[in-house]
Amino acid sequence: MQSSRLSAVPASLVLAAGLILSGCANNPKDPTAGWTPEKIYSEARDEVNAGAWDKAIGYYEKLEGRAAGTVLAQQAQIDKAYAQYKTGSKIQALATLDRFIRLHPTSPALDYALYLKGVVNFNDNLGMFSFLTRQDLSERDQKAAKDSYESFLELSTRFPDSKYTPDARQRMTHVVNSLAAYEVHVARYYANRGAHVAAINRAQQAISDFEGVPATEEALAILVKSYDAMGMTALRDDALRVLTKNYPQSLFLQGKAPTRTKSWWRP
Repeated sequence: MQSSRLSAVPASLVLAAGLILSGCANNPKDPTAGWTPEKIYSEARDEVNAGAWDKAIGYYEKLEGRAAGTVLAQQAQIDKAYAQYKTGSKIQALATLDRFIRLHPTSPALDYALYLKGVVNFNDNLGMFSFLTRQDLSERDQKAAKDSYESFLELSTRFPDSKYTPDARQRMTHVVNSLAAYEVHVARYYANRGAHVAAINRAQQAISDFEGVPATEEALAILVKSYDAMGMTALRDDALRVLTKNYPQSLFLQGKAPTRTKSWWRP
């Protein structure tokens, strides 16, 4: 009787049960199952020191779940963001930092989170391979630069005494120079193609929005060139007078232009 009952079991159920058992047998055991949160964090730090960023991220994610609500879990979250940044995963790093900032507005590490968020965007703005391509920073899209500046500005405003603030302020200066150079880069592009009204608008914007930056010199030179091309002699002379007064040694006054490194994408 028993054997007849077994034989009556549908073959599909037997096959499904076999697949389930097979799946359980092949499911690797979690080596961290019996570890304390401190042990997991220690292993993550060892992987960081070895440069194994992906492995470290895995440990940090386990720690976030195991020690949720603890200071150690907060530390794991922000360390994970740094590890993601080191692997080049900018979007993931920013998402992790935004989540940290939203969930832990009173954390003692909030200043570092803001600083790291600025650095991630700052580095993206520079370009991972800029040292190979020699692409001018001002020729890249400036959204990352603006986002970087906002993070550094928030850090320096809310945490003026933070150990990260001095470096953040230096980077802010660099970003401002970059944004101004971008406007001049666009103005130069228009001027070289005879679109002088557009060139004038961008050059004026660089001068008015970013007072006293190095790019002002070329912005004035573009104004002189474009006003002259349009026969607007009075405005040309005004721009030339300002250029001469502020940059008496300017190469632009000698009919020359500073040497620029050729961008990788230019023919």
